[in-house]
Amino acid sequence: MKGWGVHLSKRAYNFNAGPAALPLPVLERAQSEFVDFRNSGMSIMEMSHRGAIYESVHNEAQERLLGLLGNPAGYKVLFLQGGATTQFAMVPMNFLKEGQVGSYVMTGSWADKAYKEAKLLGGAHVAASSEEQKFRAIPDLNAIVPAENAAYLHITSNETIEGTQYFKFPDSGKLPLIADMSSDILSHDLDINQFGLIYAGAQKNLGPSGVTVVIAKEELLAESPSHIPTIMRYSTHYKNNSLYNTPPSFSVYMVNEVLKWVEEQGGLAGVEAKNREKAGLLYQTIDGSGGFYRGVAEEASRSIMNVTFRMESEELEKKFIKGAEAEGFVGLKGHRSVGGLRASIYNAVPYESCKALADYMTHFQKTQA
Repeated sequence: MKGWGVHLSKRAYNFNAGPAALPLPVLERAQSEFVDFRNSGMSIMEMSHRGAIYESVHNEAQERLLGLLGNPAGYKVLFLQGGATTQFAMVPMNFLKEGQVGSYVMTGSWADKAYKEAKLLGGAHVAASSEEQKFRAIPDLNAIVPAENAAYLHITSNETIEGTQYFKFPDSGKLPLIADMSSDILSHDLDINQFGLIYAGAQKNLGPSGVTVVIAKEELLAESPSHIPTIMRYSTHYKNNSLYNTPPSFSVYMVNEVLKWVEEQGGLAGVEAKNREKAGLLYQTIDGSGGFYRGVAEEASRSIMNVTFRMESEELEKKFIKGAEAEGFVGLKGHRSVGGLRASIYNAVPYESCKALADYMTHFQKTQA
């Protein structure tokens, strides 16, 4: 490391898009409990998921997550597996009835993947799209029109590849509003009562890979179609408290520890303030570069989780990345489908890492002038 700001324990400046940075205090707590959890003589990875110790962690994590969201009445947390990608299929499998479609707002690569799964499983409709803007913006909320035979309205709250994010959400009326929040869950204050169901892979803001969180109104989870596989029914997991089959126990334990850390940051309001400060620093560096760096997303839609930017040539971008890697920065390449540069600054990425990156960006620009 060559001095780009304060750097503790020689840890990398981690801007990976996922799996992503975890809070250092969480990793240290997990390390201290790894071999002997709660004086059991076992790691939590070794014990039965039917035992009292694991079940207490499991239930605590569910309660803590709902607590951070204001303890909304009538909602249930599920811990599932298969990532958000499996949810792309589970949503239409569970909610599409004959003659119905799922309405999807097309905002980029991940929204498109969800839409295509629904299309395979019965029917999908595009309620609005920003494709003409090359997915550089979130569509006008007033332009989102679900199909008359829609079973639900689906959005992707944050597009990691293009770097756009919703900060207000469409009014879906009586239709359940369903959101893939894999990359921005718990990143800012949220009224969950707007949603019928949200889902998120844990590996960006909630914990390590391996567990997927679903938070939904209980009425949507209680009864699932009997013709779909048992393991794919929300009702199966709802009725069995997510213990129908062996859960990813260590990942659930880590989610609980991350949720404790979020509480220590002042809850969602505290985390949001820090995230906006980090994002503001990087966008200020981009906007103040005189065009040397160019933000990808339109200003009103800029994500506070994934800061995407370009330079005048791919050659210069490669030079930037090579220099950054030599200084201990990790994960700054844009997604392979679009190229460019991307700093993923999820909750656990400290301000010091963003300050170090901003300083490096300024230094790099000066060396190329």
